[in-house]
Amino acid sequence: MRFRTDPSSVRGAITPLITPFHEDGSLDLEAIPRLVEWQLEAGAHGISVGGSTGEPTSQSLAERKAVMAATAEAVADRVPFLPGTGSAILEETLELTAEAQRLGADIALVVTPYYARPTQQGLYEWYAAVASEFPSLPIVVYNVPVRAAVDLAPATVGRLARDFDNIVGIKETTRDFEHVSYVLDECGSDFLAYSGIELLCYPMLALGGAGHLSCVANFAPRPVAELYDAFAAGDQERARALHYELHPLVDVAFIETNPAPAKWVMEQIGALASGFARPPLAALSTASRQRIVELLDGSPHVALPASAAA
Repeated sequence: MRFRTDPSSVRGAITPLITPFHEDGSLDLEAIPRLVEWQLEAGAHGISVGGSTGEPTSQSLAERKAVMAATAEAVADRVPFLPGTGSAILEETLELTAEAQRLGADIALVVTPYYARPTQQGLYEWYAAVASEFPSLPIVVYNVPVRAAVDLAPATVGRLARDFDNIVGIKETTRDFEHVSYVLDECGSDFLAYSGIELLCYPMLALGGAGHLSCVANFAPRPVAELYDAFAAGDQERARALHYELHPLVDVAFIETNPAPAKWVMEQIGALASGFARPPLAALSTASRQRIVELLDGSPHVALPASAAA
């Protein structure tokens, strides 16, 4: 929890780690330390679990807690740890957030309550309840309208930031690029804005963003981290080049519903023993696998074995 007292230092490429499963669908907790080490060796600036890429809606509360615990132990305070603790049920969100706090999380990433489509007042009261319950834990609100079916309005984010000192940032997973601009205008330039849309990672930094959570980092951690490093060092030419080099990798990650494609690639390159994604996600189609092979052909960042084309 060494970053908890200074959330402004939580910047960079924060990997939203996949949840590894065995082929039978059970949790593969032993894979988590290996994945964390690979990420940190490649330059990742932080680790998150329990976001969309981690398949939280197909896990029990006990499983989500087990994943958080295994990851917190593996990270061991070397980089910031930002677990996702949101649920569609407030009591579950509070329970998961309490566990994250106990485990020493630096920031809790709390998704908007999905499916219910609450009003802005409902969203305000939801986040107010979480922030009030954990006043010493920094909270980043997670806006992902494509999955939650509700958009957290910039005015609501501003109201929350003004009313609760521990609401310190937002993860923006929306292609409405004006949204983050309005949020930063409402909340001030010191409010932490992270991109959750892969092809907006670079332009978000130009607006004053604090970094990004890109699912691509699961199978290509180094270029995702280097993009932030280059930007922070003032090397715009290199950052821009990496942005375009990552284009085909983004196409790979979303050829079918995330994280199934990323897990398949990770299995092919030996990062995972099994690329299993829990239902309702399905195994990749033959056509998608072939297209991934084509997209990664000649990639300087990911080399698939010849057997992947079979």
